[in-house]
Amino acid sequence: MGKTYERIDGRLRTFIEEQPLFFTATAPLSGDGTINLSPKGLKGSFAVLDEHTVAYLDFAGSNAETIAHLRENGRITLMWCAFQGPPTIVRVHGRGEPVFRDDPRFEDLLTRFPDIDPVSHGLRAIIVVRAGLIRDTCGYAVPFMAYEADRDLHGRRFAREDDASLNEYFTRKEHVATSLDGLPGLPLPLPPSTARPLRRPPAAAP
Repeated sequence: MGKTYERIDGRLRTFIEEQPLFFTATAPLSGDGTINLSPKGLKGSFAVLDEHTVAYLDFAGSNAETIAHLRENGRITLMWCAFQGPPTIVRVHGRGEPVFRDDPRFEDLLTRFPDIDPVSHGLRAIIVVRAGLIRDTCGYAVPFMAYEADRDLHGRRFAREDDASLNEYFTRKEHVATSLDGLPGLPLPLPPSTARPLRRPPAAAP
């Protein structure tokens, strides 16, 4: 049977922070609008901000459906599945907002993601979600699958872009500035990025 939680802490927090993959679901207010479901990965791009708030980095891509839906109505559901270990599904239903580069909160929020290089992935925004309902359910029908590693294709693709070329890329894409249903999506042109490349310690001498 499913259980409702008052906060994201303890075992629940450990579970969602350990998952290499989660999903986001949003929809427009229009009854015949396009429902969106997106997978999210890349280690280090998700963070629990406090017991009721989570956030993830929104990187360069061909669409901006989540951003458009959040700008219109704020509704979002995040879901994590256990592909190893005990069968578990966790959902956080809440209200979300995209925090863009020119938002005064952006730079401070970015410090909550110290283990990923935002520059190499074309960071567009930080999605902040305030939980309204937190529940888990059994995942008896979810198959066992093994995590091997993150793909490096996204970083390799967008590491060569700067703000000017990112703007050109987003402008060329049909559903970045507007959603599939014509809602306002990513504001363009992008404000200058305050992100800095991740500084990794030098490799130890052999």
